[in-house]
Amino acid sequence: MQIQEIRLPSIFVVPLVQVFLVVFFFISLLYGFRDLVLFTGILLGVGFGASIWCRLSPKNIRCDLRVDRVRVFPEERLQLHIRAVNAKFLPVLLKIAVRFDRSITGPEHEDTGFSSECGLLWYQGSSFQKELIFHRRGFYRLGPPSLSVGDLFGFYSKEIKSRISVDVIVYPRLVEIKPLSLPRRDFYGVPGARSPVEDPVYIYGTRDYQPSSPARRIHWKASARHNRLQEKLCEPTEQEKLLILLDVSRFADVQAEEALERIIEAAASYTVWLDRQGYAVGFATNARIAGGGSSIIPISRSPMQLSRILEALARMRIISEGSLMDILTRGVDLPWGLSCLVFAYEEGDATSKLKAHLRNRKIPATFLCAQKPAGLYDDQRPGRERHFALDDLAPGEKPDS
Repeated sequence: MQIQEIRLPSIFVVPLVQVFLVVFFFISLLYGFRDLVLFTGILLGVGFGASIWCRLSPKNIRCDLRVDRVRVFPEERLQLHIRAVNAKFLPVLLKIAVRFDRSITGPEHEDTGFSSECGLLWYQGSSFQKELIFHRRGFYRLGPPSLSVGDLFGFYSKEIKSRISVDVIVYPRLVEIKPLSLPRRDFYGVPGARSPVEDPVYIYGTRDYQPSSPARRIHWKASARHNRLQEKLCEPTEQEKLLILLDVSRFADVQAEEALERIIEAAASYTVWLDRQGYAVGFATNARIAGGGSSIIPISRSPMQLSRILEALARMRIISEGSLMDILTRGVDLPWGLSCLVFAYEEGDATSKLKAHLRNRKIPATFLCAQKPAGLYDDQRPGRERHFALDDLAPGEKPDS
C-alpha cells in the first residue's frame, strides 16, 4: 500500500501558527506567565500529538471489497460490500471513497461513486454497502478504494492507496431475434443423445467408473482428484457443431461503437438460442479482450460453454488484433461437420476472403452484417453462403421475460 500525508485545513497544522505558538511558549516560560504557558502548551501538545497519532494511524488498517455476484446482465442490481478494520489499539478517523464508471449508477440513477466517514476504535471494524446498476455490457474493475486515516480530531490525515479490487462481468443484453434455419450435418440422422456413437473429443463431465465401460474412458486426473475411478461422459458424435465468428476490423476503422454493440447483442442472443437448440458452439473474434481473456473459445457442449462465450462477448473492445482470417487459420480448430455463423460490419474484402476460405474447407456459412448488403442476399445468392442484415433478424428489442 502507498501512503501519502494529507494536511486538512486547521490552525494546528499551519507552520506559521506552530512557530508563533513555540515562540509564545518560550516567552511565557521566560517571564513566568503560567496561564499562557498552560494554554500554549496544550495547543502545542494537541498539534504535535495529532501529528504523531496520524503517523501511526495507517498501520494495521485492512479493507476488503466483495460483491454478491460477479456476472450480471445489464440493468440487474448488484450489491457492493466494503469492510474496513482497525486492527490495532490506536483509534482512528477513517474516510473511504470508491469511484465507478459512468455507465454504473445507483438505484435512483444518482452520480456514481461512494464515500463515507466513520471513527474506528481499537480493534473495531465497520461495514458499508452500495447498490449498483450496470447499464452496458463490459468488463468492470471496482476499486481500489481510496482510504484516508488520521487522528480523531481530524487535524492530520494520511491517504492509503490499496490494490484491492473486484472484477465484474456484465454480459451483453439479450434481444429478440428471428430463428435461423442452419444446415444439419448428422452422421446417423439420430438427434441428440440417442446417437449410438460418442465422440471422445467433446467431454462434458465425469461419473464413477462403470465395470462395463472400456478402460480407455477412465479420466485419470479426475480419478486422482476424487480418489476413486472416474470415467468420461462424451457428447454424441453426431452433435451439431457451429462456430460463431465476429469480425471487429471494420467496426474499429469507422468507430461504429453503437453498431458493434448491436452486433454483440445479436451474437449473444443467437448463442443462447443455439445452446437451447442443442448445438455444440464455439467462438472466435479478432477483437481485443479486456482483462486478458481468450478471443477463441473451442467448440464444446459443456455446461459452462455458454457462460464462456457470453463472457468473451462482454470483454470485447472495439480494437482489432489483426485479421479474422489469420486467427481462423492459425488458432481455431475446424472439425468435420462444422457450420459457421459470421457477424461483420458489412460485406467487403475481409468477408470475401473469409467466404472463400470457408468454401474451400466445405464449411457452410451464414453471414449477418450490421449494414444491409448492397445486392441480393439470403437465398437469392448462389453458393453455400447465406447473407442477412442485422435489422432483418435482430430488431434490437428486449425479449419478454
